[in-house]
Amino acid sequence: MTAIAIVAIIAWAIVSITDSVKTKKSNKVSDKASKAYEAEIASLKERVSVLEKIVTDEKYDLKKQFADLEKDKVA
Repeated sequence: MTAIAIVAIIAWAIVSITDSVKTKKSNKVSDKASKAYEAEIASLKERVSVLEKIVTDEKYDLKKQFADLEKDKVA
């Protein structure tokens, strides 16, 4: 559940940055700033992709289930 929240927050950040870039482009932001934003967006997209792979990986779910079982065992 936490991982889904992390992915959602990062996706929201990407959308916010993208909207910001569009707004600033309409205000004729310099080429340097535009390229910096594009690089940052590309980096964030890559990070989201990695997080999606981790969260949807069967091993991740299995490790979480083992951790939950250990918590139940201790309690």
